[in-house]
Amino acid sequence: MGMLSRMSDIVQANLNAILDKAEDPAKVLKLLVQEMDETLVELRSVAASHLAEKKRLQRKTEKTQQQIENWQANAALAMDKNREDLARAALAEKHTCQQQLSGFQAELVTVEESLSNLQTDTAKLQEKLAEARAKQNSFVVRERSVTVRLQAKNNTSAEKIDAAINRFEQYERRIDDLESQVDAFDLLRSSQNLSSQFVQLEAEEKIEQELAKLRKKAA
Repeated sequence: MGMLSRMSDIVQANLNAILDKAEDPAKVLKLLVQEMDETLVELRSVAASHLAEKKRLQRKTEKTQQQIENWQANAALAMDKNREDLARAALAEKHTCQQQLSGFQAELVTVEESLSNLQTDTAKLQEKLAEARAKQNSFVVRERSVTVRLQAKNNTSAEKIDAAINRFEQYERRIDDLESQVDAFDLLRSSQNLSSQFVQLEAEEKIEQELAKLRKKAA
């Protein structure tokens, strides 16, 4: 079972309803606690992979920013040497790097949001797991108490005793539905051909504007 599927099952589960219908509530609760433990392990694994992705994007962002600065310097040098063709090419490369940088920054924001959500989900799950374990311990105490009490009763009253015990302390508190959802994110893909052409026109316009500034500076 995948993590998202497991989380969804736990979130939708009504613990009290499950235990009310179970022939062996203690066994069912034990399985639920085990399920929560496994989900916590997977949440931590996903968080670790997101942290690795964040570091990768940070490195790419820093590298791309440096490339932008280098291409800008190359364009200025080319204009100083009266090589407008080289300046134009350098500015085109700079613009490409700027587009890449925007993409990396958008991905970084998404990863950071996912990490924040994972931290929140993990904290909630840990809290609910602690409550479930406390309830599990109470089952052990009740089971021992019931065993002693049943031994003191005769067989004719056994069913009435069982009914009274089942009604006694109907699981004082409900475990709140877990509200855990890992934001999945989709990276933006390339736009349609017509949109790409307009983007290219805008890029060329920016290059021409920067060339004009360099010409004015070199004059």
